Amino acid sequence: MSPIDHFAHGGLTPVLAYAMSSLGCMLGLLLSSRARLAEGRESAYWLIGAAVAIGGTGIWTMHFIAMMGFSVAGTVIQYDVPLTAASALLAIVVVGADLFLAHHGRQRPAFLLSGGVLAGVGVAGMHYLGMAAMRMSAHVSYDPVTVALSVLIAIAAATAALWFAGRVTGALKIGAAALLMGVAVSGMHYTGMLGMSVEPHHTPGPVGGTPGIDFLLPLLVGITVVTVGLLLAVMLSPSERELRHEQEYLTRAAGPHPRDGEGAPDVDYFGTPRG
Repeated sequence: MSPIDHFAHGGLTPVLAYAMSSLGCMLGLLLSSRARLAEGRESAYWLIGAAVAIGGTGIWTMHFIAMMGFSVAGTVIQYDVPLTAASALLAIVVVGADLFLAHHGRQRPAFLLSGGVLAGVGVAGMHYLGMAAMRMSAHVSYDPVTVALSVLIAIAAATAALWFAGRVTGALKIGAAALLMGVAVSGMHYTGMLGMSVEPHHTPGPVGGTPGIDFLLPLLVGITVVTVGLLLAVMLSPSERELRHEQEYLTRAAGPHPRDGEGAPDVDYFGTPRG
């Protein structure tokens, strides 16, 4: 019998992990929709926020919450803090690079596919880096086929996220897309976990690192602050419809003007037609 239990707290951790993933993805899609209607530095700020929301909340936090339900009989599980922090940074950076690539590529297939592969491999790397941060009195191994499958799921999820980020508008569509992205992210995580084998040492030794629960409080506080800040930024900024109307107005206002002497109406100083 396997010593691994993926659901030590029953359905609580997978449900919370999925909810957090969907929330982060929904916020990221809202922010990326703002980026499509902005320009220059403002657009970059929206994309950075979207990367934090999707990579930090939607992916890394989902992973960490799910790991709170993971246990191995016969050993405690602790975490290497620098590696855990590095896995969070990796998730945000690859998602950010992905979003910037898709934004400037204007949803062209080559950019979409290359960005999806980049982010998918990066997200899978985040998962396995986070797993490498675990410290326990046991030997850990992985099934290569299951690992490869989890990477393919991550690439598919990242490509879908890019497509949604570049096209989906409106609260209902964004919400539906976020729920689908949450399924993909959770599916990638648990697929990777199914390929994991653990063999506890016959003589348990001391385990270094920090207990996972010690991450939980600062993690929740930090996520709450960042999420509330990003939500306020979305709520206090003009809506997508208002931005589109403003963009259309400026386009009409900056329409083509006739050159001097070419097609200009023959009017006097006061604008009254001559003749």
